[in-house]
Amino acid sequence: MALALVAVVGGIVAIGVAVRAGDAAPGPPSTAVRGRSAPGTSSPATTVRPPARDAGGDWPVFGYDAARTNADPRPTGVTAASVAGLRRRVIALPGTVDSSPIFLHDVRIGGRRRDAFFMTTTYGRTLALSPAGRILWTFTPPGYPSVAGSAQITTATPAADPGRRFLYAASPDGLIHKLAVNSGREQRDGGWPARVTLLPGREKIASALNVRGGSVYVTTGGYIGDAPPYQGHVARIERGDGRIAAVFNTLCADVHRLQQPASCPNSDSAIWGRAGAVIDPASGEILVATGNAPFDGRTAWGDSILALRPDASGVSHSYTPSNQGDLNSSDLDLGSSAPAILRAGPLVAQAGKDGVLRLVDLGARGTGALGGELQAVPTPGGEAVFTALAVWRRPGRPPMLFLANGSGTAAYRLAGAGTAARLVSAWSNDRPGTSPVLAGGVLYVYDPEGSLAAYAPADGRLLASLPAGSGHWSSPIVADGVIALPVGDANDHATTGEIDLYSR
Repeated sequence: MALALVAVVGGIVAIGVAVRAGDAAPGPPSTAVRGRSAPGTSSPATTVRPPARDAGGDWPVFGYDAARTNADPRPTGVTAASVAGLRRRVIALPGTVDSSPIFLHDVRIGGRRRDAFFMTTTYGRTLALSPAGRILWTFTPPGYPSVAGSAQITTATPAADPGRRFLYAASPDGLIHKLAVNSGREQRDGGWPARVTLLPGREKIASALNVRGGSVYVTTGGYIGDAPPYQGHVARIERGDGRIAAVFNTLCADVHRLQQPASCPNSDSAIWGRAGAVIDPASGEILVATGNAPFDGRTAWGDSILALRPDASGVSHSYTPSNQGDLNSSDLDLGSSAPAILRAGPLVAQAGKDGVLRLVDLGARGTGALGGELQAVPTPGGEAVFTALAVWRRPGRPPMLFLANGSGTAAYRLAGAGTAARLVSAWSNDRPGTSPVLAGGVLYVYDPEGSLAAYAPADGRLLASLPAGSGHWSSPIVADGVIALPVGDANDHATTGEIDLYSR
C-alpha cells in the first residue's frame, strides 16, 4: 500500500500529497515534500485520489452519539468490498492525539464549505484537518507553554455543538474551551473558558467530552500513579454561557460544587474510561463508572456504575460489585471502561480492569446496594479492558456488543429479557485492539502495535489488515470515504505526532 508523508516544519505545513480543489487554506501555499513508500511498494506516492464525496454525515462526539454506541449505521464511502484497497497516508501533526477525532460535514471554514476532522492533542492544541490531509486551523490554548513536554496531559476527544458552529475542547490546565468551527477562534464570553477542576495537576481530563441538549459533560480522573488528592467528578456546563450548572463528586458526594481535593478525606474514584459520561437517550440520565476508592453507597462511590439524574444533582440508580473492597485494594478499577447501553432501562454492559464483563439491569436497581449483576463473564484472555465498547443495533435482531483488549477481540449477542437476559458469545479472536468502531457495516479495531483490522461484524471474518503507526488509547472514525486514525502515545510526552488517513 502506498504511503505519503506530510510534515510540519517551522510552523509551515508541508504536504506530500495532492489536495483536491477547495482544500487550500487562505495564505501562502504550503511547501511539498516527496512522499515515502510503505513497505512492499516500488515507488513513493506523490498523488492520492480525493476522498469519496458520495457519503457525508457528522460524527460529532466520541462514540458517534451521546449514548456512545460507537456505531454509525449510515454509508461512509468505505465498504466491506473496498476497505482492503485503501491507501495510507501519514500526516504530521503539531502534537500527539492519543484519543479519537470527530468529524463535521459541509461546515464553513475559512470562508468555504468544507468537510473536516477535529482533534485535540495531549497538551491541548485543537485542530481542524481536511479529509485530504491539510491542517485548516490550529488553536493553541494560552496555558500551552506551561505544560508542553510535561506529564500533565489530556486524552480527551472534543465534542461538537449541535448547531455545528462551535467545538468544546479540553486543555490540561483544567479548562474547557469553546471554539468557532469556522476559524478555531476561542469564545471568551460568559464563563468561557470553563474551569472544571481546582487542581489540574492532580485531576486529569482523560475521557472524551460529551454534548446533549444544552449541556457539555466533562469527567475527571487522576494521573498515572493515582497520586492523591483528587476526586472523580462530573461537571455539567451550560453550552451558551459556560456556566457550571452542576457538579457531582463521586467522593464527598454531598458537596455539589467544584471542591479543593484536599478538603475531602477520601481520594481517587476516577472517571477515566474512554467514553466518560454516557447519556441514556431514553431517560437523559448520565451514566458513569468509577475507579478504585472507598464505597459507602451514600457519599463515597468507588468501583461503581452510577446513573445520575439528568441534571447531575444526584444518583438515580447504582451498581457496585459485591467484591468492591477487593477491587479497591487490588487496583482493579471497575471503571477502566464506561457503561455500554444495550437496551432501554437501561440494561448495560460494563468491562473492568479485573477482566470481567458484567451485565447489569441498572434501571431495576435502587442505590447503594452491593452485587446483583445478571451475568459476569471473562473478557478475552481474562485481561483488563481499557477501551470503549461498541453496540450494534439492527431492526428485528438482538443487539450485538463488541469488545477488544490486549488479548483479543470478541463479539456477543444479547439473548433473553428481564432477569433472563444474557450475553452469548458470537465470535472471538486473539487479535488485540483499542475501542472497536462500527461504521458503514464494517467493524474496525486498531491494534496499537501497528495495524488496523476491518471485520465483517456479524461473523468476525477479517476483511482487511491495514498497516498503521503504533499507539496507545486512540481509535479510528470513518467519514467522507476516509478512515482517520491518530497514532502515538501520550505517555511519550511528545509535542509532535501523526495521524494515518486511509482512502482510495
